[in-house]
Amino acid sequence: MDDHPPVSAPVPVPETGVADLGLFGKPLFEDPSARRLSRVGVVDVGSNSVRLVVFDGAARSPAYFYNEKIMCALGAGMAETGHLSPSGRERALAAMHRFKKLADGMGLSELTCVATAAVRDATDGPAFCKEVRDQTGLRIWVIDGEEEARLSAQGVLLGWPGAYGLVCDIGGSSMELAEISGGRVGRRVTSELGPLKLRDLKGGAKAREAHVKEVMKKLADRMGPQRDRLFLVGGSWRAIARIDMMRRGYPLHVLHEYRMTPRAVSATVKFIRKSNIEELRQIAGVSSARMALVPYAATVLSRLVKTFRPKDIAVSSYGIREGMLYEQMPQRLRDRDPLIEACRFAEAKDARTPGFGKILNTFIQPLYKSAPAPRKRLIKAACLLHDVSWRAHPDYRAEVCFDNATRANLGGLKHAERIFLGLALLHRYSNKRENTRFEELYEMIDEKTRHEAEILGKAMRFGAMLWMNKDEDRGELRWFPKKKILQLVLTKDMLPLFGEVAEARLNSLAASLGAEVEIKTRRKARAEA
Repeated sequence: MDDHPPVSAPVPVPETGVADLGLFGKPLFEDPSARRLSRVGVVDVGSNSVRLVVFDGAARSPAYFYNEKIMCALGAGMAETGHLSPSGRERALAAMHRFKKLADGMGLSELTCVATAAVRDATDGPAFCKEVRDQTGLRIWVIDGEEEARLSAQGVLLGWPGAYGLVCDIGGSSMELAEISGGRVGRRVTSELGPLKLRDLKGGAKAREAHVKEVMKKLADRMGPQRDRLFLVGGSWRAIARIDMMRRGYPLHVLHEYRMTPRAVSATVKFIRKSNIEELRQIAGVSSARMALVPYAATVLSRLVKTFRPKDIAVSSYGIREGMLYEQMPQRLRDRDPLIEACRFAEAKDARTPGFGKILNTFIQPLYKSAPAPRKRLIKAACLLHDVSWRAHPDYRAEVCFDNATRANLGGLKHAERIFLGLALLHRYSNKRENTRFEELYEMIDEKTRHEAEILGKAMRFGAMLWMNKDEDRGELRWFPKKKILQLVLTKDMLPLFGEVAEARLNSLAASLGAEVEIKTRRKARAEA
């Protein structure tokens, strides 16, 4: 159940205060309960790799201040020996020494270290944990499979608040399933379908496929029907997604929120089986250690999709490490939109006038009275980010904006939404989008959506000209879509700001809207109202 207590895990931070869920409410990254999460270090001691991640920035959608992975293969050979791999154990111990030194250098008060399948199953797992603690002072929390599933599912919730579906986390020695709905974790199970264990299974490919099919059926019996979205967590899944991107010629190489259909998964699994693994590894840019496990993971993924028949499949770069951060969040922080929180943090840190994004959003809102909620959310995000790249060279500022929006660590964004946001920010600094290195990416959204992004960018480009003290009346925009009239109502204080450049930008916005411009003063506008 979703209230299952953690096994040997840190206690969650208590909920404090009342949630303020307004998208432009007080930013929680300045709240003491969030500030304590401003830099958090976690270590994931997995069956295949040992990784240190240090989160920083806006707690609800943190940046990766530091991220290092060492492929140790602790679980290699365990099926025969029952022990951790001797060479893997040596490498993992060296990694823990390094990570402790790095944490000290970063000023982290502590590292939260979690170990999963290999350490919990190995007969010498407790001895390894003791060795680490004696030599480094780091305590490793060994969690069971269901707890691993819960934390991985919470990592998905960090990026997709309110998400529903089935989370599948594959490690080296295990595979976990957890259902999520309404922002909570429900049923969860664990299995031994990790690629390291499958590689050591005797009997060849046929025996392996029969074993995977048998175990998957038992998992399906326990989890029940799961026909919604399937979220894939884990390095082997990401490697397969990277190969799928390469096979399809997909232009945006961002794995988080990458979508696959069941048919695409089937095609990619067949592609992997027919390919030369070394040649495929080089083309797809997958490490040798990871690629060695891909064929076994592909067998699992094929059976997983056939068994649960999800409506669509999404890759999540967030997993157990992000779930450990989510574990420490007060509920009111969990309830926030990760995109908006990240954009607010970026504005507070990098914009010339923090807080102007809210004013700009209010100013251009008359253009978007009938816009659906998801589009209004992107408009707010764009307004918050409209000035964070001002330090870039003017000749490249528009491209920098697009590149940042499409590739930045922003949670809660579909790939098409990244392109829309990137184009809007590009047009914040440039009237035209042609002749850039990103034109292939523009095709990921249709012409109508590209045009809407252009209008948003030009609206921000004009609105950014109207810098004034926050308490001054800027006047307002009025949009009459049926008459195709864009009206600017000027106040006395605003008149000096409406110079030649501002007028040219207003005319450019009107041209994109196919509208005529009307300029009115506040007194005249009131008389006509």
